[in-house]
Amino acid sequence: MCRGLAIVLMVVFHIAFDLDHFRLYSFRLDSFFWHYLARLAASIFILLVGLSLAISHSKASRSGVERGFFKRIIIRGLKIFCLGLLITFVTFLFIGPGFIVFGILHFIGIAIILSYPFLRLGVLNMITAFFIIVAGLYFQAKTVNFPWLLWLGLTPHDFYTLDFFPLIPWFSLVLIGICLGNLLYDGNKRRFNLPDWSGLLPVKVLRVLGKNSLPIYLLHQPMIIAFLFLLLSQSTFF
Repeated sequence: MCRGLAIVLMVVFHIAFDLDHFRLYSFRLDSFFWHYLARLAASIFILLVGLSLAISHSKASRSGVERGFFKRIIIRGLKIFCLGLLITFVTFLFIGPGFIVFGILHFIGIAIILSYPFLRLGVLNMITAFFIIVAGLYFQAKTVNFPWLLWLGLTPHDFYTLDFFPLIPWFSLVLIGICLGNLLYDGNKRRFNLPDWSGLLPVKVLRVLGKNSLPIYLLHQPMIIAFLFLLLSQSTFF
């Protein structure tokens, strides 16, 4: 359900972004609301990456198939990273300046692979996350003369991209998610009770969206843009 909520927030932000980008309607996307709406959606996605990895690892350990778990997450991470490279190629062709170099799919792909050594560290992940956040604050105040460490968080002074999620500081959220997963879902069982809202229509919709988050992420922007151009070509609504 949380992943579905993140999908909704992401789509809402991208509708506003596209309307503003194509000058169909003006939004203050740098305002507090829109800036943190986008950050909230991304943070939920990334936190759930760590949470899901912790639960999956616990299940694999209890089932005696942990040896194959590392191979599975490498394959999964590489697949998502390659989708990120596809996004890089498409945005380079159609957008040009500001094309996505290391966006959220690049980040998630690499983060999934790097997370494996941290799956057994428990609360130590929170301490590591703290130092990564501090390093991220330092990196934000520093620029370099080369682009080769963009993925880490060190950027040239004139760097511009539409979507940027470097390992520092965003990997901290993956570690926090792993820690929460180990604490709240110990032994692959939830250690707290939640009200049963499964029969509510909004919850059902959010679950469907969450289960299909990756294809929705890949397809929603082309669909939004196509819809906007269809409106422009057939009406004077804007």
